[in-house]
Amino acid sequence: MNGSEVNVPRAVRLRFGHAAIQLVADSIGVDLLHIKGAAVDPSLRPGGYAGNDVDVLVRPAHVRALDVAMRRHGWRLYSTFEWGSPFGHAQTYMHDAWGFIDIHRFFPGIRLSPDRAFERLWGDSYSIRIAGFGCRVPSVPAQAVLLVLNAARSRTRAMSDVQVAWEEATPERRLEMRALVADLDAPVAFAAANGELERYRGERDFDLWRIASRGGSRSAEWWARVRAAPNLVAAARIVLRAPMVNVDHLSHRLGRPPTWGDILVEFFRRPAHALSEAWRSVRHSGAVR
Repeated sequence: MNGSEVNVPRAVRLRFGHAAIQLVADSIGVDLLHIKGAAVDPSLRPGGYAGNDVDVLVRPAHVRALDVAMRRHGWRLYSTFEWGSPFGHAQTYMHDAWGFIDIHRFFPGIRLSPDRAFERLWGDSYSIRIAGFGCRVPSVPAQAVLLVLNAARSRTRAMSDVQVAWEEATPERRLEMRALVADLDAPVAFAAANGELERYRGERDFDLWRIASRGGSRSAEWWARVRAAPNLVAAARIVLRAPMVNVDHLSHRLGRPPTWGDILVEFFRRPAHALSEAWRSVRHSGAVR
C-alpha cells in the first residue's frame, strides 16, 4: 500500500544496522570489529540489551575508506571525530533505515597506539552471525574489558556491565582481563570503573578518568585532557581547540545548521559559562571547609 509505514522494533533494526555496515565493509575490504550492543556475548549481557546504536571499531588505516563508502550508501555525518566526544574517538552517522552508527578509530582508555591496539584485538577475534551476516567481534575476555572501559565514562546503566563483566567474573576470567588490560596499556580507565582508581593517582590521565567517572566541570575536564596528553604537541592542540565552538553540538541543540551569528554568540557564551562554573566551584569549596 502506497505511503504505508512499518514500525520495526529497535533491537531488530539495530541488528540490520550491524549487517548493513558489515556489507559495506566487506565490499571494500575494510577490517572492523563489532562492539557493544547486539555484538556482545550473551554471557556478558544476560538481559540481551541491544543498545541505542551500532558501534564498530575500525582498523585505523581503513577509516577514511569506510567514511567515503558509508556516505555513498546513504549514511549522513551526524558528529565528527573532533567534536563528537572529549576523547575524539568516534564519528557518528545517521541512516534513514538503519539509524545511528558510531565508527570508532580507537577506544577511550586504551593508551596503546590505535594500530597496535586494533591488531591485538583483531588477533583473538571470531565471527558471529548478526542478521545473517558474518560479523567479527573481539574475544569474550576482550569484550568484557571493553565493557568495563566503556563504563568508566558512564555512571548509569553501564555500571551493570562492570558487575557482570568484572565483579561476577571467575578468577580465571579476571586474570585474562588483567593481562589484556596490560597489553592494551589501559590500567587507569579500567581502574576508574572497577573502584581501584586511587592506585593510579600519579598517572598523567588520572584526573581525566576521575572526572569522566565521577563528574566535574567542563573547564576542569579540559585541563585534565591537557594533562593527559601524551606529548606537548597533543597538549597544544587541545589548548588551541578549547576556546573553539563545538559546531556539531550547537547544530543539534538548535535543530538546524548554525549561522555565523549563532557561532559568535556561542563563542562569547562559553567563557562566561566557564567563569560561572569556576566561581561555583570556589564557593562550594569554601562551604565545605
